[in-house]
Amino acid sequence: MNKKHIMVFGAHALDAELMAGPVIIKYTKQGHKGTIVHVTRGERGNPKKSPEIYGKQIEEEMVKVADGLGAKAYWMGYSAGNIPPLEKVQFDICKLIREEKPDVIITHWRGSLHPRHILTHDAVVEAVKMAANESIKMDAAPYKVPYLYFGENCEDLNGFIPQIYVDIEDTFEQWIDALKNYELFRGDVLSVPYEDYYRTMAKIRGIEIGHKLSKAFMVAPHVQDMLD
Repeated sequence: MNKKHIMVFGAHALDAELMAGPVIIKYTKQGHKGTIVHVTRGERGNPKKSPEIYGKQIEEEMVKVADGLGAKAYWMGYSAGNIPPLEKVQFDICKLIREEKPDVIITHWRGSLHPRHILTHDAVVEAVKMAANESIKMDAAPYKVPYLYFGENCEDLNGFIPQIYVDIEDTFEQWIDALKNYELFRGDVLSVPYEDYYRTMAKIRGIEIGHKLSKAFMVAPHVQDMLD
């Protein structure tokens, strides 16, 4: 079997797993590689804990969640309140792409109410272009990502149009069980009904395509088209 690599970029811990968790499981169950990349930990999001304490907690949680999805977790090392300029984030993501050579990348759609989600979208899209650009020199050789998609996130729905649907009936409960390793997802940090929302959306997207449960994605332009 030709082993593939799916890599998902989220602005904060939980974002990437919400967008693509059940699809990551589909990949890893077949022996493929999954990597969940967190631009930040989202450590400022718990009003009951300091960013230092909550950040360490999230680092442990993200590993447990990734294990539950059959994947590996990777935090880029940026703190939620001190993200470097966009150019630096793009360069670091480009370097990671060239080193890891993912076959599929999924990240945020740009139509978001959260500025860090928009930044992550912009950084990943530009990094994909940079990774393929032979004039940009770094230790790792240029690499063209074959497929780039945008996942559905409850904060990124402005202009989101489902174009690809993936049947997730066989991976849905494993996905939810893995997400419960996050205190945030369980509802113990903020009163956001994540599980109710994503259970409902899976049913709605399933109805749209004739599945019981489904996950929707938008298709990004092919890398070559972006470079032309």
